[in-house]
Amino acid sequence: MNGNKVMLIDLNSCGGCHACSVSCKAEHRAPLEHYRHRVQVAEAGVFPHVKRAFIPALCQHCTDAPCIQACPVGAISRKTDGAVIIDHDMCVGSGTCVSACPYGAIYMDPETQLASKCDFCQDRQSEGQEPACVSTCPTEAIRFGNEDDPEIAQRLKMGTYTTWEPKKSTKPLVLYQGLDETMQQALTRINAQKGGV
Repeated sequence: MNGNKVMLIDLNSCGGCHACSVSCKAEHRAPLEHYRHRVQVAEAGVFPHVKRAFIPALCQHCTDAPCIQACPVGAISRKTDGAVIIDHDMCVGSGTCVSACPYGAIYMDPETQLASKCDFCQDRQSEGQEPACVSTCPTEAIRFGNEDDPEIAQRLKMGTYTTWEPKKSTKPLVLYQGLDETMQQALTRINAQKGGV
C-alpha cells in the first residue's frame, strides 16, 4: 500500500475523557508534567455565545517538518509512511527541535535529557497494533491508517478536515474535523501559554 499514514480526529465526537492522553502516557512512560499527547480544552466567544471544544494535541507529523531541519545531528527523520521520528541513539539533547516545532509538540525529557514526542506508536505498529490513543478512544473520535485504506479514504472524501495552523504550511498528517478558525486561535493561544503539548 502506498501513501502516508494519517490520524483523523473528529472533535464533534471527542468528549474530553482524556483516555487518549492517559494511555499514551502509560504506554511511553512520559515523565511528570510532560505529554506526547494531551487533550486541550479550548474556549472561545463571549457569554452567552461561548463555544468549548476538547482538542487532542500531539506531534502533527508534518510533511515539511521544521524540527527535521533544526536538528544539528540529523536525529529526526521521516519514515516512508510519513511518521516523523527521533532516533534517541543519535540525539544529543540540543533542544533546537523544541523551539523549531510550531505546535509545541516536542519536549526535553528531564531524565534522559533527550528530545521526545509522539511517534505514532512505532512499537505498537510493529506488532500490528494501532497507536494507544486510537485503541482506547471510547467514542472512536481518533482514527488512524494509511490514506489509501478504504475507510480512511472514505472519511477524507466525506468529511471536512483541516489542519491546525494551516498558515504555517507544514502539511501535517494529523487532520481535524470540527476545528474552526476560532478554535484554532484558542488552541494556539493555549499552546503558547503552556509552552507546548
